[in-house]
Amino acid sequence: QVQLVESGGGLVQSGGSLRLSCAGSGIIFSSYVMGWYRQAPGKQRELVARITSGGYTNYGDSVKGRFTVSRDNAKNTVDLQMNSLKPEDTAVYYCKASSPRIPAGYWGPGTQVTVSS
Repeated sequence: QVQLVESGGGLVQSGGSLRLSCAGSGIIFSSYVMGWYRQAPGKQRELVARITSGGYTNYGDSVKGRFTVSRDNAKNTVDLQMNSLKPEDTAVYYCKASSPRIPAGYWGPGTQVTVSS
């Protein structure tokens, strides 16, 4: 059974920081591109950050310079360090694992991040 579980979400004040973690099981973690996506109420889901097994990263324009994604293949985890948080960062954050064989990927249940003004 493939499972991704996010943790670390919560309520934080504007300008603050939060660190999200995603733990995978049932897959060979190093074989997947890992990504973070988010969805706010009434909005479509959008890319936040992605990281390949080799450590290459890309970010959504709205979070560049503020968020950093990293991974530890030995621990089957991927993290998202979020700094200088803004109210517009408020959303449910989802962890995704994808591969060429399974491009649709696997998704975690999400974790809520709320940034107050």
